[in-house]
Amino acid sequence: MTESGPKFKIVKFLKIIIGSFLITVLLLFTIASIRTLLLDVNVGLQLAHWEKTKNLSLVIDGHQREELLTNFKGAIRIPTVSFSETEINTTALLEFDRLLRKAFPTVFSSNLVHHELVANYSHLFWVQGSQPGLVPYMLLAHIDVVPATESDGWEAPPFSAQEIDDFIYGRGTIDDKSSVMGILQSLEYLLRKGYAPRRGFYIGFGHDEEVSGYQGAVNIVRLLKQRGVQLAFVLDEGLAVLDGVISGLEGPAALIGISEKGSATVKLSVSMVPGHSSMPPRETSIGILAAAVKRLEENPMPRLFGQGPERGTFEHLAHKFRFPVKFIMSNLWLFSPILGRVLERKPDTNAFVRTTTAVTIFNAGVKINVIPSLAEAYVNLRIHSAQSLQEVLDLIHSTVRDQRVKIELVDGFDPLPISSADEKSFGFQIIKKTVLDMFPTVTVAPGICIGNTDSRHFKDLTSDIYRFAPVWFKPGDAQSLWA
Repeated sequence: MTESGPKFKIVKFLKIIIGSFLITVLLLFTIASIRTLLLDVNVGLQLAHWEKTKNLSLVIDGHQREELLTNFKGAIRIPTVSFSETEINTTALLEFDRLLRKAFPTVFSSNLVHHELVANYSHLFWVQGSQPGLVPYMLLAHIDVVPATESDGWEAPPFSAQEIDDFIYGRGTIDDKSSVMGILQSLEYLLRKGYAPRRGFYIGFGHDEEVSGYQGAVNIVRLLKQRGVQLAFVLDEGLAVLDGVISGLEGPAALIGISEKGSATVKLSVSMVPGHSSMPPRETSIGILAAAVKRLEENPMPRLFGQGPERGTFEHLAHKFRFPVKFIMSNLWLFSPILGRVLERKPDTNAFVRTTTAVTIFNAGVKINVIPSLAEAYVNLRIHSAQSLQEVLDLIHSTVRDQRVKIELVDGFDPLPISSADEKSFGFQIIKKTVLDMFPTVTVAPGICIGNTDSRHFKDLTSDIYRFAPVWFKPGDAQSLWA
């Protein structure tokens, strides 16, 4: 009796533990199942009944189509390249200015439109509304492009605007002259039909977005601030319509960016006494720096999946997946740690999971028999919405753990604020309604931009910044951005 008593208590205790565990699992499964069945992906995303507008026909005739294509190809052929903050093709920018004035005569002559140049090469338009009391919004795009040569693997010369199999090839076709020409072409056609908006709006085209926008976008913001302008929302490039890009998703999805990851460029350097390769020390500047870089790559930033806007993206797309993925994505409150581990396996989805770390430049040595005194590496980080720039810098220091490695912040900024995306959000709802009018089969969801745009400079003028362009991406298309 004395021996069986303690055993009996242990068995009883284990039964209680196991029973409690099973009840907890059953309860969680029940809650998750109910949420999967009842989750309305459009909660907070209903089409709101905004201002009544008179819809104009979207149909263009053959002549207008040719006009549109001619103007677009002309824009692509002008090499408005930004090489660096101090090296920009200003001759091309002036040529592009002349093209805009020639291609869109109604825009530049209308009494409703006020145009001005900012910082010599950027463009700011004000389209006057009939009701001045309505807060204006702003459409953004950028004129400049990154460098491109045929040796980069282009199927056609990058500034030829050559048409192959109904596709136009050229630097800027996607990023971002399609937006520039699309916005002005739309306004041109609307003005010709007698369009006069009730709500005024701005259009801003920066000329140096590819090199951070410190001359174009920043000066446009400064000008608007001086005039006391506040904006209802801003719409810039960013995300797009994804068709077949997200594995397992049934049908296309239009993702509207409601935030951007932060960014940081960090310089690592090691300085030592130079030497000769015939008498090498135990450790060299290159070896010490390489070890530091390896530690950064082997110890990625912590998983943060589900703690930023990406959670809303996956939950709002959940109904477009089949079981069991639908069950998992409808219940990220429970499964986000598991899904984060799955997503981190691929570079394109790992970007949603954490702050990414990429060593992009490594410089050391000038002669094969000389041990260099200086070794440098540059690391580019894209900061998750749930982290700050300072937190990332602290983690870099703790990971490198070597006082011989000097760590310097070259430049950087925190993740952008998260814009509203509910049923009361004027900007999000207007963009969503427009997308569904044009593409009725798509699912619209909020998203996160892993890259950065000029719109980040406008955060003092509005609390709602959105990033979307009506570009239809299929598998492999995104790679053409870097071709």
